[in-house]
Amino acid sequence: MPSQPLSKPPAAKAPDSEKITINMGFVDLGHVDLLVADGFYSNRTDFIRTAIRSHLASHADVLRQAVSRKMLVLGLQTFSVADLEAARVAGEKLQIRVLGLAVIEPDVSPELASAAIDSLTVLGALHASPAVKAALAGRIR
Repeated sequence: MPSQPLSKPPAAKAPDSEKITINMGFVDLGHVDLLVADGFYSNRTDFIRTAIRSHLASHADVLRQAVSRKMLVLGLQTFSVADLEAARVAGEKLQIRVLGLAVIEPDVSPELASAAIDSLTVLGALHASPAVKAALAGRIR
């Protein structure tokens, strides 16, 4: 029986959100629950997401200017072994600036990350192995 070529496992899908925890006063929480009970929102999370989006929208111009001024990449930015190896071979050190999610793939070694990344600024979330985060600790802003 001929051997079948091994297929590469599918890449893990990056999550589209990050879980946060907040503390609210009892009266504020009661007001939220009242709006949910009266059908204005489907649940507490729906209310909180809507409130955050509304508040961010009210500051849209300031946010756009800050993103431009700080030269941030918006959204998801992923760094693979190949990406970092190419930078290292070219003698470049990356200055990574992300507003959203920065992912350093799990197979990136701490040594390669240290050799290829000069600085890392993430406003949002950084997904990387604990070893890579430790290796870059002094470069994360």
